[in-house]
Amino acid sequence: MSKKIMSGPGPGRPKDLAKRAAILQAAQSLFLSNGYEGTSMDAIATEAGVSKLTVYSHYTDKETLYAAAIRAVCEAQLPDIYIGELPRDDIGLTLERIGLAFCVLLDSPESLALHRLLVGMAGQDAKLAELFYEAGPQRVCDGMTQLLQQACARGELCIDQPQEAARQFFTLLKGDNHFRLLIGYGEGMSEQERHLHVGGVVATFLRLYAVAGR
Repeated sequence: MSKKIMSGPGPGRPKDLAKRAAILQAAQSLFLSNGYEGTSMDAIATEAGVSKLTVYSHYTDKETLYAAAIRAVCEAQLPDIYIGELPRDDIGLTLERIGLAFCVLLDSPESLALHRLLVGMAGQDAKLAELFYEAGPQRVCDGMTQLLQQACARGELCIDQPQEAARQFFTLLKGDNHFRLLIGYGEGMSEQERHLHVGGVVATFLRLYAVAGR
């Protein structure tokens, strides 16, 4: 990737969004293939086709970049959760849309590989595990909690503990299939199977928390 490296933006000028995207993409690829410790900022700069100085101008250190890479994947796949405002759709349709996107993200080869990598390193690097959990699962759960609170405020749902309900929702979505994929036993769900699975989870969730008569 031979790109002419331009000088950094001057004071008050926005950073180059294309370079930022290239850095994130390179980081995702290298963290996944080489692991956190096996990935250097130099390697990310080379893969992205930018200078190391450019990488540091966007992300102050490797930890910050790692967390940003995790967040970017989740935000791209789960836009409803990160908008911060519950869509005006029927709550069941919103939950189905989130559920389908979550299953696609969770069962993707990249997500499975990263999950296996982290499990393999369990107990070796608590800081890395914390970075991943807070940037990925925790932010997804926090976003879902906010949406459930808004649904309760609209009178669509009645939930005493929205955060616990959010965790229940995602746990139900994982189901047995995700565990089988993690250990390399079986294949991913077809689109039809995924829709049936998510539909069943949403129906169960609404039986627990939907306001009667809606």
